[in-house]
Amino acid sequence: MTTTVADLTADLERVYPPHWAESWDAVGLVCGRGDREVTKVSLAVDCVPATVAEAAEIGAQLLLVHHPLLLRGVSTVAPDTYKGEIVHTLIESGIALYVAHTNADVANPGVSDALAHRLGLTDLRPLVPVEDTDRGIGRVGRLPAPETLEQFTARAAAALPPTAWGVRAAGDPRRLVQTVAVSGGAGDSYLGHATAAGADVYLTADLRHHPVSEHLEAAGPALVDAAHWATEWPWLEAEAARIRAAFDVATVVSDRNTDPWTLHRSST
Repeated sequence: MTTTVADLTADLERVYPPHWAESWDAVGLVCGRGDREVTKVSLAVDCVPATVAEAAEIGAQLLLVHHPLLLRGVSTVAPDTYKGEIVHTLIESGIALYVAHTNADVANPGVSDALAHRLGLTDLRPLVPVEDTDRGIGRVGRLPAPETLEQFTARAAAALPPTAWGVRAAGDPRRLVQTVAVSGGAGDSYLGHATAAGADVYLTADLRHHPVSEHLEAAGPALVDAAHWATEWPWLEAEAARIRAAFDVATVVSDRNTDPWTLHRSST
Protein backbone atom coordinates (compact mmCIF):
# COMPACT_ATOMS: atom_id res chain seq x y z
CA MET A 1 0.00 0.00 0.00
CA THR A 2 1.38 3.40 -1.00
CA THR A 3 2.20 5.87 1.79
CA THR A 4 1.97 9.56 0.99
CA VAL A 5 3.06 12.81 2.60
CA ALA A 6 -0.60 13.37 3.50
CA ASP A 7 -0.77 9.97 5.24
CA LEU A 8 2.27 10.73 7.36
CA THR A 9 1.10 14.27 8.07
CA ALA A 10 -2.25 12.98 9.30
CA ASP A 11 -0.52 10.42 11.53
CA LEU A 12 1.91 12.94 12.99
CA GLU A 13 -0.90 15.38 13.70
CA ARG A 14 -2.85 12.62 15.44
CA VAL A 15 0.09 11.72 17.70
CA TYR A 16 1.36 15.30 18.10
CA PRO A 17 -1.66 17.57 17.53
CA PRO A 18 -0.52 21.04 16.43
CA HIS A 19 -2.78 22.71 19.01
CA TRP A 20 -0.59 21.17 21.74
CA ALA A 21 2.27 23.42 20.59
CA GLU A 22 3.08 26.68 22.34
CA SER A 23 1.48 29.78 20.77
CA TRP A 24 4.88 31.08 19.63
CA ASP A 25 5.84 27.80 17.93
CA ALA A 26 5.76 26.90 14.23
CA VAL A 27 4.92 23.23 13.73
CA GLY A 28 3.42 21.08 11.00
CA LEU A 29 4.07 20.66 7.29
CA VAL A 30 6.45 23.32 5.97
CA CYS A 31 6.69 22.17 2.35
CA GLY A 32 5.79 19.12 0.29
CA ARG A 33 2.75 18.02 -1.71
CA GLY A 34 0.34 15.71 0.07
CA ASP A 35 0.04 13.25 -2.82
CA ARG A 36 3.80 12.66 -2.99
CA GLU A 37 4.70 9.00 -2.29
CA VAL A 38 7.02 8.37 0.66
CA THR A 39 9.17 5.25 0.90
CA LYS A 40 11.84 6.65 3.22
CA VAL A 41 11.74 9.14 6.09
CA SER A 42 14.80 10.92 7.44
CA LEU A 43 14.70 12.20 11.03
CA ALA A 44 16.91 14.94 12.50
CA VAL A 45 16.86 17.44 15.34
CA ASP A 46 17.60 20.38 13.03
CA CYS A 47 16.80 21.29 9.45
CA VAL A 48 20.20 22.57 8.33
CA PRO A 49 22.10 22.17 5.04
CA ALA A 50 23.88 19.04 6.30
CA THR A 51 20.71 17.18 7.28
CA VAL A 52 18.91 18.25 4.11
CA ALA A 53 21.84 17.02 2.01
CA GLU A 54 21.83 13.76 3.95
CA ALA A 55 18.11 13.29 3.34
CA ALA A 56 18.68 13.82 -0.38
CA GLU A 57 21.65 11.43 -0.42
CA ILE A 58 19.67 8.57 1.10
CA GLY A 59 16.64 9.17 -1.12
CA ALA A 60 14.21 10.29 1.57
CA GLN A 61 10.96 11.97 0.52
CA LEU A 62 10.18 13.36 3.99
CA LEU A 63 12.44 15.04 6.53
CA LEU A 64 10.97 15.05 10.04
CA VAL A 65 12.70 17.48 12.41
CA HIS A 66 12.20 18.74 15.94
CA HIS A 67 13.35 22.36 15.60
CA PRO A 68 11.39 24.65 13.27
CA LEU A 69 13.18 26.06 10.25
CA LEU A 70 10.83 29.05 10.01
CA LEU A 71 10.24 29.79 13.69
CA ARG A 72 10.63 33.52 13.16
CA GLY A 73 8.96 35.30 10.28
CA VAL A 74 10.82 35.89 7.05
CA SER A 75 9.86 38.18 4.18
CA THR A 76 11.53 36.07 1.50
CA VAL A 77 12.71 32.56 0.75
CA ALA A 78 14.98 33.72 -2.05
CA PRO A 79 17.76 31.19 -2.71
CA ASP A 80 20.45 33.70 -1.78
CA THR A 81 19.25 33.63 1.85
CA TYR A 82 20.15 30.89 4.32
CA LYS A 83 16.62 29.62 4.91
CA GLY A 84 15.55 30.27 1.34
CA GLU A 85 18.34 28.07 0.00
CA ILE A 86 17.21 25.26 2.33
CA VAL A 87 13.58 25.58 1.18
CA HIS A 88 14.63 25.55 -2.47
CA THR A 89 16.85 22.51 -1.96
CA LEU A 90 14.04 20.62 -0.24
CA ILE A 91 11.54 21.37 -2.99
CA GLU A 92 13.99 20.70 -5.83
CA SER A 93 14.97 17.40 -4.19
CA GLY A 94 11.35 16.34 -3.74
CA ILE A 95 11.65 16.28 0.06
CA ALA A 96 8.76 17.33 2.27
CA LEU A 97 9.61 18.97 5.61
CA TYR A 98 7.58 18.38 8.75
CA VAL A 99 8.18 19.89 12.21
CA ALA A 100 7.07 18.44 15.57
CA HIS A 101 8.44 20.70 18.31
CA THR A 102 6.71 21.73 21.54
CA ASN A 103 3.76 19.52 20.62
CA ALA A 104 6.20 16.57 20.74
CA ASP A 105 7.71 17.92 23.97
CA VAL A 106 4.40 17.62 25.84
CA ALA A 107 3.25 14.36 24.23
CA ASN A 108 3.15 11.08 26.13
CA PRO A 109 5.33 9.46 25.02
CA GLY A 110 7.38 12.39 23.78
CA VAL A 111 10.82 13.94 23.75
CA SER A 112 11.46 13.72 27.49
CA ASP A 113 10.24 10.12 27.71
CA ALA A 114 12.92 9.09 25.24
CA LEU A 115 15.52 11.00 27.26
CA ALA A 116 14.34 9.42 30.53
CA HIS A 117 14.45 5.91 29.05
CA ARG A 118 18.01 6.51 27.84
CA LEU A 119 18.98 7.24 31.43
CA GLY A 120 17.28 4.11 32.75
CA LEU A 121 14.48 5.89 34.61
CA THR A 122 11.21 4.19 35.52
CA ASP A 123 7.86 5.23 37.04
CA LEU A 124 7.68 8.32 34.85
CA ARG A 125 5.34 11.24 35.42
CA PRO A 126 5.26 14.74 33.86
CA LEU A 127 7.48 17.39 35.40
CA VAL A 128 5.03 20.15 34.42
CA PRO A 129 1.68 18.43 33.83
CA VAL A 130 -0.97 19.65 31.42
CA GLU A 131 -4.12 19.84 33.53
CA ASP A 132 -6.42 16.79 33.43
CA THR A 133 -4.11 14.84 31.10
CA ASP A 134 -1.14 12.50 31.33
CA ARG A 135 0.88 14.88 29.18
CA GLY A 136 3.27 17.66 30.05
CA ILE A 137 6.77 19.11 29.79
CA GLY A 138 9.62 17.02 31.16
CA ARG A 139 9.52 13.81 33.15
CA VAL A 140 10.27 12.73 36.71
CA GLY A 141 11.38 9.15 37.33
CA ARG A 142 13.55 6.94 39.47
CA LEU A 143 16.89 5.22 39.06
CA PRO A 144 17.03 1.51 39.96
CA ALA A 145 19.14 2.39 43.02
CA PRO A 146 20.70 5.52 44.53
CA GLU A 147 24.01 6.67 43.10
CA THR A 148 26.24 9.66 43.58
CA LEU A 149 25.92 12.77 41.45
CA GLU A 150 29.33 11.92 40.02
CA GLN A 151 28.09 8.47 39.00
CA PHE A 152 24.88 9.87 37.55
CA THR A 153 26.83 12.42 35.53
CA ALA A 154 28.93 9.59 34.12
CA ARG A 155 25.71 7.67 33.38
CA ALA A 156 24.37 10.64 31.41
CA ALA A 157 27.62 11.10 29.50
CA ALA A 158 27.57 7.43 28.47
CA ALA A 159 23.86 7.39 27.58
CA LEU A 160 23.69 10.53 25.43
CA PRO A 161 25.29 10.99 22.00
CA PRO A 162 28.75 12.57 22.29
CA THR A 163 29.18 16.31 21.85
CA ALA A 164 31.97 18.81 22.40
CA TRP A 165 29.81 20.32 25.14
CA GLY A 166 29.73 17.03 27.01
CA VAL A 167 27.93 16.83 30.35
CA ARG A 168 28.61 19.00 33.40
CA ALA A 169 27.08 18.97 36.87
CA ALA A 170 26.42 21.46 39.66
CA GLY A 171 26.30 20.23 43.24
CA ASP A 172 28.21 18.02 45.63
CA PRO A 173 29.70 15.15 43.56
CA ARG A 174 29.09 12.80 46.54
CA ARG A 175 25.41 13.67 46.85
CA LEU A 176 23.18 10.61 46.51
CA VAL A 177 20.48 10.85 43.85
CA GLN A 178 17.64 8.55 42.85
CA THR A 179 14.62 10.68 41.91
CA VAL A 180 15.52 12.34 38.63
CA ALA A 181 13.80 15.11 36.67
CA VAL A 182 14.62 15.61 33.00
CA SER A 183 13.57 18.00 30.28
CA GLY A 184 14.85 17.75 26.72
CA GLY A 185 16.15 21.05 25.36
CA ALA A 186 16.43 24.35 27.22
CA GLY A 187 14.98 23.77 30.67
CA ASP A 188 16.09 26.40 33.17
CA SER A 189 12.57 27.80 33.33
CA TYR A 190 11.54 24.55 35.08
CA LEU A 191 14.08 24.66 37.92
CA GLY A 192 11.33 25.44 40.42
CA HIS A 193 9.22 22.55 39.13
CA ALA A 194 12.14 20.15 39.63
CA THR A 195 12.40 21.31 43.25
CA ALA A 196 8.65 20.97 43.79
CA ALA A 197 8.69 17.47 42.28
CA GLY A 198 11.13 16.31 44.95
CA ALA A 199 13.89 15.54 42.46
CA ASP A 200 17.38 14.82 43.74
CA VAL A 201 18.86 15.88 40.39
CA TYR A 202 17.55 17.65 37.30
CA LEU A 203 19.05 17.04 33.86
CA THR A 204 18.37 19.46 31.03
CA ALA A 205 20.24 21.77 28.62
CA ASP A 206 21.26 25.41 28.21
CA LEU A 207 21.53 26.19 31.92
CA ARG A 208 22.73 29.71 32.75
CA HIS A 209 25.04 30.96 35.48
CA HIS A 210 22.73 33.09 37.62
CA PRO A 211 19.66 30.83 37.65
CA VAL A 212 21.86 27.85 38.53
CA SER A 213 23.68 29.73 41.29
CA GLU A 214 20.46 30.96 42.88
CA HIS A 215 18.85 27.53 42.55
CA LEU A 216 21.70 25.83 44.39
CA GLU A 217 21.75 28.49 47.12
CA ALA A 218 18.06 27.73 47.68
CA ALA A 219 18.94 24.05 48.29
CA GLY A 220 17.36 22.83 45.07
CA PRO A 221 18.21 19.54 43.32
CA ALA A 222 21.66 18.98 41.88
CA LEU A 223 21.84 19.93 38.22
CA VAL A 224 23.24 18.21 35.15
CA ASP A 225 23.65 20.29 32.00
CA ALA A 226 24.00 18.50 28.65
CA ALA A 227 24.09 19.74 25.06
CA HIS A 228 20.69 20.82 23.73
CA TRP A 229 20.97 18.60 20.65
CA ALA A 230 22.00 15.56 22.71
CA THR A 231 19.00 15.76 25.05
CA GLU A 232 16.52 15.78 22.15
CA TRP A 233 18.20 13.33 19.78
CA PRO A 234 16.93 10.16 21.58
CA TRP A 235 13.37 11.04 20.56
CA LEU A 236 14.33 10.54 16.92
CA GLU A 237 15.01 6.83 17.46
CA ALA A 238 11.74 6.33 19.32
CA GLU A 239 9.77 8.19 16.66
CA ALA A 240 11.50 6.32 13.83
CA ALA A 241 10.43 3.01 15.40
CA ARG A 242 6.86 4.27 15.80
CA ILE A 243 6.67 5.33 12.14
CA ARG A 244 8.05 2.00 10.92
CA ALA A 245 5.44 0.16 12.96
CA ALA A 246 2.63 2.25 11.47
CA PHE A 247 3.72 2.45 7.82
CA ASP A 248 5.55 0.40 5.22
CA VAL A 249 8.41 2.91 4.99
CA ALA A 250 12.10 2.91 5.83
CA THR A 251 13.40 5.36 8.43
CA VAL A 252 16.88 6.77 8.87
CA VAL A 253 17.87 8.66 12.01
CA SER A 254 20.52 11.25 11.24
CA ASP A 255 23.57 11.03 13.47
CA ARG A 256 24.91 14.31 12.09
CA ASN A 257 25.83 16.30 15.20
CA THR A 258 24.14 19.67 14.67
CA ASP A 259 25.10 21.02 18.08
CA PRO A 260 26.82 24.35 17.29
CA TRP A 261 29.71 23.85 19.74
CA THR A 262 32.71 22.10 18.20
CA LEU A 263 35.53 22.34 20.76
CA HIS A 264 35.84 21.84 24.51
CA ARG A 265 38.87 21.96 26.77
CA SER A 266 38.83 21.77 30.55
CA SER A 267 40.69 24.67 32.12
CA THR A 268 43.76 23.81 34.18
